[in-house]
Amino acid sequence: MKSDIPVTSLQRLPIYLNYLKSLGGGGFISSGAIARALNMGEVLVRKDLAYTSAQGRTRVGYVKSELISALEEYLGCNDKKNAVIIGAGGLGSALLAYGGFSNYGIDLVAAFDNNPEKCGKEIAGKPVYNVSELKDGISRLAVKLAVICVPAKHAQEAADLLAGCGVKKILNFAPVLLQTEEDITVRNIDVAANLAILSSMV
Repeated sequence: MKSDIPVTSLQRLPIYLNYLKSLGGGGFISSGAIARALNMGEVLVRKDLAYTSAQGRTRVGYVKSELISALEEYLGCNDKKNAVIIGAGGLGSALLAYGGFSNYGIDLVAAFDNNPEKCGKEIAGKPVYNVSELKDGISRLAVKLAVICVPAKHAQEAADLLAGCGVKKILNFAPVLLQTEEDITVRNIDVAANLAILSSMV
């Protein structure tokens, strides 16, 4: 069951997938080779990969193509999901222009904002709608995921609106902890806090 995997292991699976895709070609690869390339422990890599359907072979490792497929299946890369951005400012616009989401089966289809100068226009080919159209847009675009890129003081309001529209998975870039119902999953990305952690290590 995917719910059984530790969050830290789940976070590492995309790293393995990106590395394997960067190698190209076929052939085999061992958990040890992956561990050395990514500066991780071999036992850790092997345990992480055991959560997927990948089957290693004694003394030769994994067939690269099979391991990539197993990781993609586990991460849901082949199950296309639509996502939207809430807040089309600097960060939101940058995310709209980023093409890497498709590698994980995510299609960032639109953004919503309350700035009339942005609404009705496009950013990186993606439409920007007024936030007043959110409920209709979520339903019409069959959205499963949302990314909050608004200032902290507006983040809870954005989360409440998304919850009211039935969105259960939220990635939050606002530096504030959101209050949501138990059936809603929120991942918080506080860039400043992470930089502070790095700064403390200097």
